[in-house]
Amino acid sequence: MKPNKIKTSTVSKVFDVCNVLFMLLFAFIMIYPFWNQLVISFNEGSDTVKGGLTFWPRAFTLDNYTYIFKRSSIGKGAVISVLRASVGTVLTIFFTGLLAYVTTIRHFVGRNFVRLVFVITMYFGGGLIPTYLLYTQLGLTETFTVYWLPTLFSAYYMILIASFIQGLPDSLAESARLDGASELQIYFKVILPLCKPVIAAIAVMLAVGHWNSWFDVMLYNSSGKWDTLQVYLRKILLESEQASRLLSEQKQFAFMKNLTTSSIRAATTMIVTIPIVCIYPFLQKYFVGGITIGAVKG
Repeated sequence: MKPNKIKTSTVSKVFDVCNVLFMLLFAFIMIYPFWNQLVISFNEGSDTVKGGLTFWPRAFTLDNYTYIFKRSSIGKGAVISVLRASVGTVLTIFFTGLLAYVTTIRHFVGRNFVRLVFVITMYFGGGLIPTYLLYTQLGLTETFTVYWLPTLFSAYYMILIASFIQGLPDSLAESARLDGASELQIYFKVILPLCKPVIAAIAVMLAVGHWNSWFDVMLYNSSGKWDTLQVYLRKILLESEQASRLLSEQKQFAFMKNLTTSSIRAATTMIVTIPIVCIYPFLQKYFVGGITIGAVKG
């Protein structure tokens, strides 16, 4: 028996070593593109075009970030982006969670019909032009409301939350009903606290979506009054591209000689990405569990 145990132990150790090496390689492949952008953002643009940047800046500089943060509009855009991500995420979770709970109440006769109506919206939509005309008629354009009102209900997130709720014991809600609790009390005091994993996972996805969104800002906010951080950074990036074409002018050359489009793009990528990345460590323990558990039953 001892040779077999030794052989099994050796195979297990070899497997563990190979598994660790594979995961390290996989992690490196995932992290390196982000790290490379970070290195480029701290490197002089004129040196970046030479290529060969790997793990550390060759010519360290903060000019790329100085060029971006000297704009007074950045602060305003950041505030609007934070408000949009916060308000949009909280309201969508609140209303979509209530809708999901309604579709799981067994004695509610129309729950299957309500779920069917919202599922249909996942496959059929009015299109960009009819949606724009509708928002215009409703007076949503050029307002902050257009960022969160159309996303109050999400059929996909409703299905995730409803599937998670259906996985909870029915006796919890039934006992609360016997004690005289209303459906709202049952949801907020019994069901919602147990839905923290799936709620946290959905909150991350919603926040990322609102934070990175920029096309709807340009579409429904043509005046620029409610421009988000992403739109301001896009404008700066376009300005840097235009400036790169005007390097023949002496003043422009003196100001932009160490900046290039690639270095500015790397800096904007870091500014947009790092804030939302900082949220993940706090919600990571809920993220995987919330998605997998909520997707088991349908």
